[in-house]
Amino acid sequence: MKLRRTLAVARKETLHVLRDPRALGISIALPLLLLLLFGYALTLDVDHVPLLVWDQSNTPQSRELVSRFAGSRYFDVEPGVSGYGAIDRALLRRTTTTLALVIPADYARWLDSGRSAAVQLIADGSDANTASIAMGYAETVVQGFSQQLRLAFAQRAMGRTVEPPLEVRARVWFNTEMESKNFIVPGLIAVIMMLIAALLTSLTVSREWETGTMEQLIATPVKGSELVIGKLAPYFAVGMLDMVLSVSAGRFLFGVPLRGSVFLVFVMSAIYLLGALSLGMLISILAKNQLLANQVAVTATFLPAYLISGFMFDISNMPKALQLVTYLVPARYCIFLLRSLYLKGVGPSMLWSEGVFLLAFAALMLGLCLILFQKKLA
Repeated sequence: MKLRRTLAVARKETLHVLRDPRALGISIALPLLLLLLFGYALTLDVDHVPLLVWDQSNTPQSRELVSRFAGSRYFDVEPGVSGYGAIDRALLRRTTTTLALVIPADYARWLDSGRSAAVQLIADGSDANTASIAMGYAETVVQGFSQQLRLAFAQRAMGRTVEPPLEVRARVWFNTEMESKNFIVPGLIAVIMMLIAALLTSLTVSREWETGTMEQLIATPVKGSELVIGKLAPYFAVGMLDMVLSVSAGRFLFGVPLRGSVFLVFVMSAIYLLGALSLGMLISILAKNQLLANQVAVTATFLPAYLISGFMFDISNMPKALQLVTYLVPARYCIFLLRSLYLKGVGPSMLWSEGVFLLAFAALMLGLCLILFQKKLA
């Protein structure tokens, strides 16, 4: 393999990209657009939950409980409801409420007598995840208020101050702001880079076959390895530019802190990008058709990276057979790497196994490209 011929192929492919506005749009504008759309629209935070209140007691004790919900940032209290019919209609619309609190008429009398008073929480379970989180928040508010009432009742009975037997002081070590964007954006970068890289290179060889220029390249002294590497080089440069833009957008647009080494982020991303580009090239070599190559690239990259890489769903909650499949998804390792570097600031000693897998994946994909392309030419 000669460097001069490889650079000539790379220059040819670079000119093709620069003269094709669609390719430029895919390579630069689309990653940023996807990052902005997913980054702002996709969130796991559950706050400002609409809470409908039916206060049948209408006493200072019941209003005190309602004020606890109103003082929490997780709830937007909407009082003034009367009857289960109004609650049912509000839950059916779903735009006005997600959770309803029903306080019985004898609520204050039970509390004053020292007995337990029951309140009812009604949740819209059509969105099970949001409903369970909102119910957890509501139960925490009620339990905190209940403990305060229990201590106050004990103080009145004993005539002295009673300290709570147990006090929880929680401390969050990583992602102290508890914002989902700090968790989502690093994983989103890995998902988008896998999709874009595979889409870019999935059209390179298949385009040559469709336009009839592959026969001209075969007639030149250029070898298969020089052609593959030369075609990958400009897209690798574009991919690294996209990585710079994505990291910058994550830092300055979304405010996601990068606690680890910036150098390590780009080194690991370069290895991951090389594997993704080689995968797209492999699809292009096998397909020989741009439409087919494009469809296969989307299916083979975006769906596994989005669904079974741990980006959106916890791998430990998946079926055992599917958990084994996730070990073959390179996005799983890149997402773990980026999240660890962004949120925990860990070093190479903690990430070497993921780096070795990404390196092996890149070497395997590039090797298959070289071998299969030689066979296609033969």
